[in-house]
Amino acid sequence: MLAWGFVFLLTIIIHTTDSLSYALRLGGLRARRIGLALTVAGMLLLISRTSNMAQGPLLGGMVDQAKAAARMGGADVRLELHMHGVLLAATFGTMLAILLYPTVVRMSARWIVHLERTGSIPAMVRHFMLRNRWKYAGYYIKRPTWSMLTSLLSGVIPKRLIVLNMTVTAIYTTGVVSALYASFLWPAQSTAMSMSSGLINGVATVLLTLLIDPRLAVLSEKTLRGELPLNRMNSMYGWMIISRLAGTLLAQLLLVPLAIWLGWVMG
Repeated sequence: MLAWGFVFLLTIIIHTTDSLSYALRLGGLRARRIGLALTVAGMLLLISRTSNMAQGPLLGGMVDQAKAAARMGGADVRLELHMHGVLLAATFGTMLAILLYPTVVRMSARWIVHLERTGSIPAMVRHFMLRNRWKYAGYYIKRPTWSMLTSLLSGVIPKRLIVLNMTVTAIYTTGVVSALYASFLWPAQSTAMSMSSGLINGVATVLLTLLIDPRLAVLSEKTLRGELPLNRMNSMYGWMIISRLAGTLLAQLLLVPLAIWLGWVMG
């Protein structure tokens, strides 16, 4: 159970950091330095990718243990329940990101300015390690409020982007998990199953690359040129992180069907 606990914790870290990249992009728009914002966002993605590297072997090892337990006399290993727990950890991570979102938006503008002054990520980190730099840190802390939600509902709702982002998030969230669960259901083809997550995630990559990222990039450029108000992007990124939360919930429904689909395709 300790190993599963580590998997859940790493999943929370992965989805918290991935979701907070929206806050960094919005902070870059507010500071009018979108290129530097993407560099700072890369720091968060580095944390996410490192956690992913540790999560994969742990999760694979848990599946191998479940296979061994099943061969030892058909014990109820409850693997499907644990897999749903991993997806629930993704939801918790996204919820944590939503709670931190207003604070990170505020702080990211300062991070971006300091990155421009110091010229590198290590120098910026050393800059923030100075004790006097944390004197006014409390000023940047801000919790989500109902007024933020009502402003989202009263503004323009990007329905198409919401549905696309929810779908992409659901597929990415469950892709590897479904592949590993399929390797448990079809142990004779376990290696092929565990390596087939690309069949699932490939669909999400196409949708993200062709339909979501270009749209956000165009709107960001229009905002920097003054053709769109900043409030429009405040609303846009707010809906993106909410749709991401909905996507982690949708992933719960896709776990078993996608595993069965992989079994059918690989079989």
